[in-house]
Amino acid sequence: MTVERIQVRPDFDLCRMPKGNWQIADDHSDRKFSEQAINNDLAMYVHAGIDTFVCGDIYAGVEERLGKFRKFYRQLRGADAANKIKVLTTYVPYFLDEDALRKHSKSDVEKTINRSLSRLRQERLDLVQMHWWNYDIPGAVDMAIWLKELQQEGKIHHIGATNFDVPHMRQFFEAGVDVVAHTLQYSLLDSRPLNGMVDLCRKNDCYLLCYGVLGGGLISEKWLGIPDPGGPYLENVSLDKYYRIIQDMGGWGLFQELLQVLQRIAKKHQVSIANIACRYMLDQDQVGTINIGARDANHLKDNLRVFSIQLDDEDVANIKQVLAKKTGPLGDVYGVDREENRDALEEVKTEYFDVENGQLVKKTRAPVILTGDAAYGHHIHQK
Repeated sequence: MTVERIQVRPDFDLCRMPKGNWQIADDHSDRKFSEQAINNDLAMYVHAGIDTFVCGDIYAGVEERLGKFRKFYRQLRGADAANKIKVLTTYVPYFLDEDALRKHSKSDVEKTINRSLSRLRQERLDLVQMHWWNYDIPGAVDMAIWLKELQQEGKIHHIGATNFDVPHMRQFFEAGVDVVAHTLQYSLLDSRPLNGMVDLCRKNDCYLLCYGVLGGGLISEKWLGIPDPGGPYLENVSLDKYYRIIQDMGGWGLFQELLQVLQRIAKKHQVSIANIACRYMLDQDQVGTINIGARDANHLKDNLRVFSIQLDDEDVANIKQVLAKKTGPLGDVYGVDREENRDALEEVKTEYFDVENGQLVKKTRAPVILTGDAAYGHHIHQK
């Protein structure tokens, strides 16, 4: 088994299944992580060929953790090995603070990029994925141009984008910014990139880096046959996010039908439901990577099996037969998410549902509260 890679630019390639790291953020759930456990888990990924890691500057604690891992791995395997690790971070200015966003300036960009360099312990960021969360406030193109200027200064290797619609992505290309990759939600549950984004990115040599491929873990045997929990009241904010997408696509019943089809195909290939969902998305036009988030390395061995299977025409036809019944989500990339301000709705809930021994169970927990310098995540109660 060989881990697939994608040559994004002549001087820049990526593992096709990077590890997403929202799951180790302090604002993702109530789970606590030790530095040693994180370092050991990330080292297992690198040793397996997964040397690309995804994060965001608003994921509470994650850039710092990845920076500490880079130091740990340099001591473990040497500078040459550590320098092969790539970290794709996201620039998100003044998230959910409209007054501050209106005053956004180049100095803000430079300050945040310098902070990411410090946190990640890098002299140059590998890929900065820019995000502009409120289209009603002008400034997205200015942001892109300022990032390009920092790229020319040597602080950024390549520039990407996150969750933009077709008109705004077109503006970046027309402004002369080489956006090499677009990180967006693209999965069996959400096919909005087909509404123009795939074509635009193909024309501009921009690859799609897809998240949500496993619906935060909902696309798995664990959730097969489980009754509808009745709302986005699940164990972490990823599950809540994709529960909403399931409602957009047609509801819990259609989701269960999809899981049943995936299970039949998985049994045929002697792999997991997750493997089939991943392989299907890796085979889609213009897809560069599928970013699979994980708290630890527990699913690493299973995830790697995606590189050893090939779906046949019958498999694809059976999946498409279910997907043809979808009623959404409609529109452009991240459109309904912006319209409903879903990011502001996400939080670590004190009452939630989980699955144990094949049963849906209700649980409670104390609020997740971060204070001081640590309280920069957006899915937490802050003081």
